[in-house]
Amino acid sequence: MSDWGVFLDRDGTINEEVGLIDDPAKLRIISGSAAAIKRLKAAGAAIVVATNQPVVARGLLDEEGLGRVHARLRELLAEEDAVVDDIRFCPHHPETHHAEANDPRYRRECDCRKPKPGMLLDGAAAMGMPVGAFYFVGDSTRDIAAGIAAGCRGTVLLETGFGGKDGNCPDAKPDAVAADLSAAADWIIARQASA
Repeated sequence: MSDWGVFLDRDGTINEEVGLIDDPAKLRIISGSAAAIKRLKAAGAAIVVATNQPVVARGLLDEEGLGRVHARLRELLAEEDAVVDDIRFCPHHPETHHAEANDPRYRRECDCRKPKPGMLLDGAAAMGMPVGAFYFVGDSTRDIAAGIAAGCRGTVLLETGFGGKDGNCPDAKPDAVAADLSAAADWIIARQASA
């Protein structure tokens, strides 16, 4: 069992940011991200994907369909011998009167939608680890804010995907900025080695 871990955002971090993914065929792994996950696992990390998925609230995909997208993600990673331990997602859309939130079952404020920390707290608990044993890597300020709010060991903002230009949480300052997941893995492994 691992004694430390890494939370990874999905879109723009592991796979290309192409907008809302409602079909497994739209998934494209960012070059080098699978190898980075493999290196983090080899270094002893537990890997948990933590992703906001409003496609469910918007009625573009049900949870079963999202499961197929995540099964495809696991397949694509496995093609490069990379494995993630868990995939956590928030299906909610918080804007209760927003026309895009078509499914009333998911149209609500919640504690799991990043930048709130609930998804990370639950993910750490599911792994039997304290959230402070995890780093968080993502491409948006919302990811960084969630990692800070949860009390993660460190946060890394990637220049892939939104590259921090999403404008959601402009006051969220990462511990490091990295060109891609491979560079983030280098930073995390080096920091972990010196801990």
